[in-house]
Amino acid sequence: MKTGYRKQPIESVNLAELLGTLSFALDMTEGQPEGHCIRCCWIGSNIGLQLGLNEAELRDLYYALLLKDLGCSSNAARVCNLYLTDDIAFKRDFKTVDGSMSAALRFVFSKTGLESGLSERIRALVNVIQNGGELERELIETRCERGADIARRMRFSEAVQDAIRCLDERWDGKGLPNGLTGDAVPVIANIALMAQVIDVFATEQGQQAAVTEVKSRRGKWFSPALVDAFLAAQTDPSFWDVLRGCDLETRVFTMMPALQAQPVDEDYLDEIAEAFSDVVDAKSSFTADHSNRVTLYSDIIAEEMGLSADHRRWLRRAALLHDLGKLAVSNQILDKPGTLSDAEWTAIRSHPRLSEKILERVSVFRDIAPIAGAHHERLDGKGYPNGLMAEQLCLEVRILTVADVFDALSAERPYRAAMPIAKAFDILDKGVGAAFDGDCVAALKTGFQRLSAFKAA
Repeated sequence: MKTGYRKQPIESVNLAELLGTLSFALDMTEGQPEGHCIRCCWIGSNIGLQLGLNEAELRDLYYALLLKDLGCSSNAARVCNLYLTDDIAFKRDFKTVDGSMSAALRFVFSKTGLESGLSERIRALVNVIQNGGELERELIETRCERGADIARRMRFSEAVQDAIRCLDERWDGKGLPNGLTGDAVPVIANIALMAQVIDVFATEQGQQAAVTEVKSRRGKWFSPALVDAFLAAQTDPSFWDVLRGCDLETRVFTMMPALQAQPVDEDYLDEIAEAFSDVVDAKSSFTADHSNRVTLYSDIIAEEMGLSADHRRWLRRAALLHDLGKLAVSNQILDKPGTLSDAEWTAIRSHPRLSEKILERVSVFRDIAPIAGAHHERLDGKGYPNGLMAEQLCLEVRILTVADVFDALSAERPYRAAMPIAKAFDILDKGVGAAFDGDCVAALKTGFQRLSAFKAA
């Protein structure tokens, strides 16, 4: 049987390029045009240079900018539930609200429950009116703390963690979640927030709109010194030319902090894959830990089938990252308890292709991209997104498909309770030859029997 496995050296992996490219997945969750975090990295790094930050501060700023949205998926389900709306569109549009209470309320009223029944919408609006401030604080705290924790597990400094944790704090003390004021707001957090505002307004309304918006928030959202640094930095024509140019990624990935990054070895690469799988799984309570379980089941099958240690490690990374594309799907769809519409099914079926698209941009993950992109294909050609036939499906895809479906059957879903293990295996057995590879199903059964025997011993 053909294999997709291609062992490749990782000595030349650029940490900045790896994380910067994976940040495209974070852009999808926030509803931003692709490259948002990379553009913010260019903007914020130039502000830091203008401000005269030292080498260590610039390095922390650089990675805080690339990873500022690490926790963005963790409040998606809550946003959807509270405001009865598409979490991705809500987050995208909220970034253009000027921050005043009246503007925020107008925005919430215009977005909440538009597709829900009248009574549901009224209940949601009453809840927002009565508890809006605390609800917003909880949403931001969840995202920021989760993002800081993931950054910690990815070996980044406390300064990077604090910048992510304090991303929504404001100079005037009216930010969230802790209402920090003035110099208590970490400088790189304030720069990251400013870079975000600059990119959002420049992308949607143009360069001058971004400048005007930052000026209007001087001494409110942003430190006056940071605003002055931005206004000085943006007078250099290259500031905007590079931001709009086709070589932006190259320029960002060859900045000094990127060239000084620590080497990425096999263990660090595993940790980065695990961190981004956590970002995916945090999007819905129904898929919490899904990627880790699929990785475990894939590894059980691979071990039973005699794959080498290196081969199994490679496959585990594909399993960890196979659902990256789900970050682009609204929780209104992912968590829907009822039947999906045709449009909703189209959105769901887009996620494998999106996973592949992101991974193929990352040099060190390019070889696992086709595996992740095919995890919903079937042997009979009735899978998606490409309707591939059996002869087109390599061993690793067959393994991942069985592992993914087994977890989907044996875990709780919004439309049904979790199935008993025996029933899940029965469904897999019935699909052998049409949907699933019989050897992979048999290997998973054998692996489970060995685990059961081990636990009983």
